[in-house]
Amino acid sequence: MIYSAFLTIALFFLSSFSINNSVSEENKNHKNKFEHATNLKSKADLIVESVYHNLNANQFILPQFDSFSEALKGYYRLKEKGLVKKEILTLVDFSLSSNTKRLWVIDLATNTILFQSLVAHGRNTGEEFATNFSNKTSSFQSSLGFYITGEVYKGKHGLSLKLDGLEKGINCNARSRAVVIHGADYVSESFIRQHKRLGRSQGCPALPNDLTLPIINTIKEESILFIYHPSRKSEEIIEKLSS
Repeated sequence: MIYSAFLTIALFFLSSFSINNSVSEENKNHKNKFEHATNLKSKADLIVESVYHNLNANQFILPQFDSFSEALKGYYRLKEKGLVKKEILTLVDFSLSSNTKRLWVIDLATNTILFQSLVAHGRNTGEEFATNFSNKTSSFQSSLGFYITGEVYKGKHGLSLKLDGLEKGINCNARSRAVVIHGADYVSESFIRQHKRLGRSQGCPALPNDLTLPIINTIKEESILFIYHPSRKSEEIIEKLSS
């Protein structure tokens, strides 16, 4: 499909920043490196923009471009490293109010948004807005960054999906902290009406009960989840994914 081709091309662009060092003149060498990297970056950005502007919203609201761009570029990087098994990308945008539907599940094979949903952040991450993040056990805070989905199981919250954080120092303790996707009564429009904000978890990206089963069934088996906040710079994200 055309968007699978886009991903393949983008992987090439994102992985091809090395430059031939055979030029003997140092100034010219630096100039060539800069121009080459800038050219490749612009092509990669153009591909991201093309995918975004051709998203089939499927009656949902599109995610913000900044969060989508960070998610897609990281997805390309992880696919290059062989970590992507499914062409499904889940994006959580914690720059948005918890009273809005700030989770998207996107099928990159067809470039279609499959779900848009409310999603909770940790109780110590903030009230209506997420502002504080942690990778520490018992912090009851959300962790940002890229995850890969793990096993499905039934726990105290019913059907749940384990997550493995892919960024050292940012979310690598997700499994030991039992940060998982699960359903919760406090993730609902009725809770928002009663409390003026969405309910909060112990750090899990909790979902509405009625969407838990279809979303888990869609994103299980090693797909990518990205939790975004603008407090993290893109350079830092790429550096973590490259290590």
